Amino acid sequence: MFLTSIADGVQSMQFTAGEIRFYKEEGYLLLPALVSTELASMMRDEVLHIMEQSGASLERLRRAAGAGDKLRQSTQYLAGSKLDSVINSPNLLSVAEQLMGGPSTLYMPFSAVKNGGGGGRFHFHQDNQYTRFDGPGINIWMALDPMSPENGCLEVVPRSHLRGTLERVASGDGDAHVKVGSDPSHFLPIRMRPGDAVAFTRLTIHGSGPNITSEPRVAYATQFHRDDVNAIWENGLPRRLKDHPRWPTSPVASITPPDAKSLDGH
Repeated sequence: MFLTSIADGVQSMQFTAGEIRFYKEEGYLLLPALVSTELASMMRDEVLHIMEQSGASLERLRRAAGAGDKLRQSTQYLAGSKLDSVINSPNLLSVAEQLMGGPSTLYMPFSAVKNGGGGGRFHFHQDNQYTRFDGPGINIWMALDPMSPENGCLEVVPRSHLRGTLERVASGDGDAHVKVGSDPSHFLPIRMRPGDAVAFTRLTIHGSGPNITSEPRVAYATQFHRDDVNAIWENGLPRRLKDHPRWPTSPVASITPPDAKSLDGH
C-alpha cells in the first residue's frame, strides 16, 4: 500500500497487486490510518450530535435497555460537515474502485453506534442478505473509537464471501435485522485505533459482540457499489443501482428524527 496524499482528510491509498488479491481471496482488507485521529474525533462528535438530534443523548447511549441498542444507524449527515467531506471524498471512492475493479458509486453511508452498558450482539450476517446485489459491493467501516472485543468491535469471517449469498433468518430480537442460519465457529475480531478502517465485501459474513464498557462504541460505514451492479429489494425486479438508488446519499441541512419505518439493514 502506498500513501501518496491526503484530500478532505482521507489518505490516498494505492494498493499493490498483493493487497487486491488478498481482498479478493479473504474478503476483507485492513486500512490503517485511513483518516487521522483528529478527524476521527471530530467525526465522532458529529455522529453523537446526530444521535442526540435523533433522540438518543450521550447519557442514553451509555446504557443499554433493549434490542435496539445493539446498533443505532442513521444515514443523515450535515452539509459541510467533516462527515460530508469524508463520505464524498475522492480518495475514499478510489479505495472502493480499486478493490472492486471499476467505476463505483456511493450506495449508503450510515452511523454504527452500539450502546455502552451491555449493548447487544449484532448477529453475524451478510450485507447482501438485505438488498441483493448481482455484482461487487463494498463496506468501508471506520473506527471512531478504539475498537476491541470489550466494546463490541467488528468481527469478520475470512473467505466466507466465497460461499455466495446465504439464506437468511430473522434476528430473533424483534427488529428488522437478519442473520445467517448458524453462527460461525471461527471469526476474526478486528481491533482498531480511531481513524483505522476495514474494507469488506458485501458477501463477507460479519457481526459484532456486546459492548460491556460504560461508553458507546462509535463507528461509521460507507458502502459503495460498482456501477454495473443491479439489485433487488422488496421482492421487486432487478434495477441498475446507479440509475435507481435505493437510499438517499446527499447531505442534509438539518437532522430530523427518524420516521416510523426503521432501516431494514442495508
